[in-house]
Amino acid sequence: MSAAAHAEAAAPPPDTGPLGMWIFLATELLFFGGLFAAYAWGRTHWSDGFSEASRHTHVVLGTLNTALLLTSSALVAVATMCAGEERRRRAAARLLAGAALLGVAFLALKGVEYAKEWHEGLFPGPGFSLARHAGAELFFMLYFVMTGLHALHLLIGVGLLGTFALGAWRGSPWADAGHVEVAGLYWHFVDVVWIVLYPLLYLAGRAS
Repeated sequence: MSAAAHAEAAAPPPDTGPLGMWIFLATELLFFGGLFAAYAWGRTHWSDGFSEASRHTHVVLGTLNTALLLTSSALVAVATMCAGEERRRRAAARLLAGAALLGVAFLALKGVEYAKEWHEGLFPGPGFSLARHAGAELFFMLYFVMTGLHALHLLIGVGLLGTFALGAWRGSPWADAGHVEVAGLYWHFVDVVWIVLYPLLYLAGRAS
């Protein structure tokens, strides 16, 4: 066997993790894209109702949650760099754990927000408080579907970051820089989805 063949046989297999995650995120983007298209259609047909409904969202809580997710993304980005150095693995673990805790704080605030909206009669169905505004009920239907799905994705991300934080703290070989990068891609995607949802659901009506 030639030296080139020996080198090729000894070379590690290519890491397909990032590519697989990008493909998965592309399918998720198509899924959320359908919801964004439904929002655009509704806003085109019932602009006044969508604007009125948007003004009843809790912009302070939404803004605070946006800040939490942006901070968590910064922590994950730094953790990905730290995970590549053996002496900084525990620093990466702390950063990942911090990002996961910010995600938990986001979910807790979202729960508070949902409770407020329940008491204000903003859940679609009988007793919907903005029924007199055409399109407002559709807005809140899309609001709860989109934010609920986002919260589900975020919950998965919290579990993912928590798992890698524990693995990096223990020095587990599977919690290496490549796998942390893949987990980070998922987390950043969830954050980007929220960055799109935030102006659509909280700011668009207030700007009109």
